Formats: sequence, C-alpha cells, structure tokens
Amino acid sequence: MRKVLISLLVTLLLCSNSVIPLKLLNIVSAQQKSIPSYAKWGVFVTKKTQEKYPNAQIIDYLHIGRISGPQSSIERFKLRLRDNRREFGVFINIEYNNETERVIKISYKETLN
Repeated sequence: MRKVLISLLVTLLLCSNSVIPLKLLNIVSAQQKSIPSYAKWGVFVTKKTQEKYPNAQIIDYLHIGRISGPQSSIERFKLRLRDNRREFGVFINIEYNNETERVIKISYKETLN
C-alpha cells in the first residue's frame, strides 16, 4: 500500500510540472530498495501452501527467521489458514542450497493456534 501511495504521489508531482524535491526522490528510492531478502521465499511458500491446502484461504503470514548453515539454509514461516470448517496455523520450513538456491526440502506442521 505504501508503494502505491508513493508511486501515486510521484506521478501527481510529475504531471503537475513541478520540481520534485531531491529528498522525496531519496525516500521513494529507499522504499523501493527495502524488499526483504526472504520475500522470494515468501512468494514460494505461499504458492506451495495454496497447492497443499487448495480449499483454504491464507489469512496471515509471518516470516519467523532464517537458520543459515555452511551448505544450506532454512527459511521459517508461519501461515494462518481458514477453510469452511476451521482456522489453523501451518509452520513451513524451506531448506535450500545456499549456492544454487535450489530447494532441498519443504516441511509443513499444522497447529491449532
């Protein structure tokens, strides 16, 4: 939402033929660079969770953290899902090769909270 608002503000300023203050450009630039390193894995985990639970809606998303190893790393997430019977959580761990970023293993563990 923030990126949309900033983009809209920049567009309005450009269309009004006014000079854009350098400070505003720096803010917009900083916002665009603030994509977290785990974002790629967040998209991946969301897609894989939707495949595993096709009748559930993802209602919340949390990146728990990363466990870095010499050969591989694990990105840890918790997603909240809701289907027509219940609401539940799923912990997802994605282990991947550090050099190639090829997925080694994905694990899912359901929880009630």
